[in-house]
Amino acid sequence: MAPANAQDVGCKAMRAHPINEAELGAWLALTGARGLGPVALRALLAAFGSPMALRAQPFGALAAVAGEAAARAVLAPPPATICAHLPAVTAWCAQPDNHLLALTDPAYPPGLLAMHDPPPLLYVKGRLDLLHTAAIAIVGSRDATPQGLEDAGRFAEALARAGLAVVSGLALGIDGAAHHGALRAERGGTVAVVGTGIDLVYPARHHALAHAIAAQGAIVSEWPLGTPARPAHFPQRNRLIAGLVKGVLVVEAAVRSGSLITARLANEMGRDVFALPGSIHAPLARGCHALIKEGARLTETPEEILDELGLSLPSAPRRPQRADAGTDGASGGTPDEPPDAPSLSPKAERVLAALGHAPATLEILAARTDLPGAALQAALLELELRACAHALPGGRFVRAARAGPPSRHA
Repeated sequence: MAPANAQDVGCKAMRAHPINEAELGAWLALTGARGLGPVALRALLAAFGSPMALRAQPFGALAAVAGEAAARAVLAPPPATICAHLPAVTAWCAQPDNHLLALTDPAYPPGLLAMHDPPPLLYVKGRLDLLHTAAIAIVGSRDATPQGLEDAGRFAEALARAGLAVVSGLALGIDGAAHHGALRAERGGTVAVVGTGIDLVYPARHHALAHAIAAQGAIVSEWPLGTPARPAHFPQRNRLIAGLVKGVLVVEAAVRSGSLITARLANEMGRDVFALPGSIHAPLARGCHALIKEGARLTETPEEILDELGLSLPSAPRRPQRADAGTDGASGGTPDEPPDAPSLSPKAERVLAALGHAPATLEILAARTDLPGAALQAALLELELRACAHALPGGRFVRAARAGPPSRHA
C-alpha cells in the first residue's frame, strides 16, 4: 500500500509565492483592518483578485460584495502600527525556511482552504510540504499522566513512520509528547500550530523542541510577529489544527479540555475523530469517553487509525538468524528471541498483579496485596526501577504501558 505522502513527492521543493513590499503592505493592512473578518475578506478577494485591487475599488463595489462595514474597513487608512510592522515582516521573510503564505498562494494548505474562515496570512517556519501531506492531529491534556505521555509518543512515532505528518499545538503534556514521538520516526514530520507570533515560543520550556520542529518539521501561526500568548488565541489555533488533518486523536482529556474543542471542530469539518479510552475512575479519561459516546472511534492501537484512513505501517525488516543458534535450546525459545529479562521478585509480582492502569494509592495496594508497608514500598521501588510502574503526584502509582502480565508462580 502506498505511503501517506506518496502523492506529494514534489512538494518538498515547494516555495511560497514571492510578495513584493507593496503587496505585503496591502496584505498587512487588510489583515489588520478593524471590522474586516476572514470570511468577508475571502469574498472580496474572490470578487476582485488581490489586496491592491481591493483597495482600488469604489465603496459601492466593495459594499455590494461584503457589506458597508467591510467596505469601510478596506478603504480606511492602515493603522500606523501596520506601517511600522512592515520592515520586521520583510526581514523575517528573508530568513532561510521562513514563508509567508497569502490566501491566494498556490502553496497555501488545501485543508485550510476548505474552511469558511481561513487565515488571510499564514506564517510558516520549516517544511511547506508537510502542509500538503496526509496528517493526523494528536492532542490532549497539559497535565497528562506518564501513561498518557507514553501513549501519545508511541502513537505519534508509529503514525509518523507510516508517512503521516503529526500535528499538535506545542503545549505541555500530550502535545509535546506527540511532537517528540514524531521526531523520533525516521521518515516522520511534525507540525506545531501555535497561538502566538511565530517568532515567540510558548511555553518557554519548549524552546528546544520548537527549534527541533522548525529544523525537521514546520511551525505555523496566523498571528502577527510579536503577538504574545492570550487565552482567546488557543480556540482559534485549534480550528487550524483540525483543518490541517484527516483525523484527530485525543489522548487524555478532562471534560472541559480544549482538546475536545479541536475534536468537535474536526468532526464538523468531516474529519475522523479517535479517542483512547481509560479507567472510569480517571478524570483525564472522561473527556475521551464523552467523545466516544458522541461517536468518536474507540482506539487502542495505531493500526486502527491507519486502517480507518486506508494506510498501513511500513513492514519491519527481518532480523537475521544467528548461524550457530539452535531451535531447541534449554529455554525452548526461537533463535530470534532475545534473552529473557531477569524476573521480578515474588512480592513485586504480587504488587504488579494488583496494580491496574488506573492510579492506586498505597492504602489500596496494601489492601489488595496484604503486604506490610515496608515490603510494599520495596516492591514498588523495584517496579519503578524496572520501568514496570510509575509514581504519580499524591502518593499514587500506575502500571506502565509496556509492563506485561505478571508471571504465574507455582
